[in-house]
Amino acid sequence: MGKKKHSFEDEQKDKNSKKNQQEEHEYTEMPVGWKEPQFTKEDNPHGLIAESSFATLFPKYREKYLQECWPLVKTELSKYGIKAELDLVEGSMTVRTTRDAYDPYMIVRARDLIKLLARSVTYEQAIELLTNCYILVHGNTVTAIGPYQGIRQVRKIVEETMQNIHPIYNIKTLMIKQELAKDSKLKNESWDRFLPKFKSKNLSKRYKPHKVRVTKPYTPFPPSQPLSKIDKELESGEYFAREAERRQKKSEKDQVKLDKNTEVSLKRKKEKREKEFIPPIEKQSNLKQKPTTKIDDTSKLVKNVKKKLKRLQAD
Repeated sequence: MGKKKHSFEDEQKDKNSKKNQQEEHEYTEMPVGWKEPQFTKEDNPHGLIAESSFATLFPKYREKYLQECWPLVKTELSKYGIKAELDLVEGSMTVRTTRDAYDPYMIVRARDLIKLLARSVTYEQAIELLTNCYILVHGNTVTAIGPYQGIRQVRKIVEETMQNIHPIYNIKTLMIKQELAKDSKLKNESWDRFLPKFKSKNLSKRYKPHKVRVTKPYTPFPPSQPLSKIDKELESGEYFAREAERRQKKSEKDQVKLDKNTEVSLKRKKEKREKEFIPPIEKQSNLKQKPTTKIDDTSKLVKNVKKKLKRLQAD
């Protein structure tokens, strides 16, 4: 019997499937309604044995905001015995444990906090992420803080989204799971028959015809300089024909211009000659108006004399 030949792609698929199964088994199943107990100072009264520290770099444009919110970060972390340092020269943030630190996992949370601040996440949102179940997408970073089961589902959705699988498929399955969880009869049964099964469609790529490239024989000498437009016209004889046409057009233009100028000059001369034959405007004589003025003057004199006589008689 001949053995089946496995291709490299099949081996990679098997490896990935095994890896995913292993990761799924590694997740711890938490009971419903379980809450993580708080870690207080009484649980670790002697503190930590060694000092732990984490540092991260931040871009230049985040410098102003970090300077403003750094006092808040220091006061918040000092409650848990963690010291925070901001170095503006090197552009780095550092968190380290002190003698007052009692929670060993708090330094990891402080590390996540400075990473979020360096990646353009605001201080208020970062604190909210580190305390409540919340998802924030900012730039190329997805942050999720919350219960174990929720983080597991978020991680699966994000990983599948990065593999170009739409999150609506996972959202539909989660909605169905929530509805099934309410039913006490189906609590301990398998839900595979209720969950939707989506088929992956691999669309065939458009066939591109293979282009055959013809390789030219190798020559050590460089190619000759290509002929210019004038050189080509000189070879064909078009250059001289065009030169004659150009001259003819120029002479025609000059002739038209000359004719125009002669017409204008003749017109001006004609107008000048006609002006000489136009009679001048005669001024009207004032002989007829003079006697009217005299009559007016005499009538005025008579009136004045009569007025004077009346005054004398009255006196």
